Amino acid sequence: MDTTQLLKGVLDVAVLAAVQHEDGYGYDIVRRLRAAGLAEIGDASVYGTLRRLYSAGALTSYVVPSDGGPHRKYYGINDQGRTMLSEQRTSWSEFALTMSALLDSRRPRAVRTIGENA
Repeated sequence: MDTTQLLKGVLDVAVLAAVQHEDGYGYDIVRRLRAAGLAEIGDASVYGTLRRLYSAGALTSYVVPSDGGPHRKYYGINDQGRTMLSEQRTSWSEFALTMSALLDSRRPRAVRTIGENA
């Protein structure tokens, strides 16, 4: 299954979850997401999501100087981001339950006509 479209729909919540316990810089966050099982995630997608979440007020950022290379911009979740993460967790749980029930081949689904009472 090509998960590219699925990733687009959940990238915000994945990035928020990746920084919920510890701030991180762009590529560090990419590595965390890949280590969590999102191997197909693109660097540019994550960087764009970080910028978008920062602009939306869900993340803070700060620059840390580096002795061996360019400075790194770190991102951290703030209260607004924690609220977004909590809301998206709830939405994801409800969606996942619905999809699991729909895809469960062991349980036949009752087919109803539109307008039929449940």
